[in-house]
Amino acid sequence: MSSVLNQFGEFMQRDRSIHPPAYTPDYKTSVLRSPQKALISLQNSLSEITGPSFSADELGPLDNDLILNYAKEGLPIGERIVVHGYVVDEFGRPVPNALVEVWQANAGGRYRHKKDQYIAPIDPNFGGCGRMLTDAKGYYYFRTIKPAPYPWRNRVNDWRPAHIHYAISGSAWVQRLITQMYFEGDPLIPHCPILKSIADEAAVRGLIAPLDRSAFVQLDCLAYRFDIVLRGARATLFENNLQRGSHV
Repeated sequence: MSSVLNQFGEFMQRDRSIHPPAYTPDYKTSVLRSPQKALISLQNSLSEITGPSFSADELGPLDNDLILNYAKEGLPIGERIVVHGYVVDEFGRPVPNALVEVWQANAGGRYRHKKDQYIAPIDPNFGGCGRMLTDAKGYYYFRTIKPAPYPWRNRVNDWRPAHIHYAISGSAWVQRLITQMYFEGDPLIPHCPILKSIADEAAVRGLIAPLDRSAFVQLDCLAYRFDIVLRGARATLFENNLQRGSHV
């Protein structure tokens, strides 16, 4: 047991000072789901610092191509884009073989989910989800359709900026991250109650993917760069839902 702990070691505690408060009344759902008591710091358990492990054999050849992985009788409608970047740890070291999962609304702003009743139509050729593994340098990429903004029942006439949801599983469970990526230049970003709950402007910028002309695909796709930091002072922010228990 001691040799395994020496090999992996504990992870540094998250820097909570850069995260928004869990209780943010302007973001209405945080009122009910935020912790009512202070979090408790516990020592990392062995299971938290030694897994999970993923294999490329578990993924399909089109899992990272949201343009094709659900297409049936044609291609999905909308602006075609590439999203790419690096996943690194709190010290800037690449995190290889990390599982990156993404899901999003379609070009009309609607999710393929039975509870999404927005009036925008469902695209029969777009599933809106995908996954990929980072390479030895922590690099990942995927193709998709740029999502549209959509209204939500937070306050009267609130709209979410266009965004893509991310779930990242690094080399250990304590590196688990769920977040959202936004697009450079979206005029709805300054008005979003979720993003307004983040006091640190640099942290907000870390959630916004800039246009990356170097990765454009000629006559095909625009590209956006979104780098992700797991844990530490430069960590990409969680959604407004602080982890509980020993994940601190």
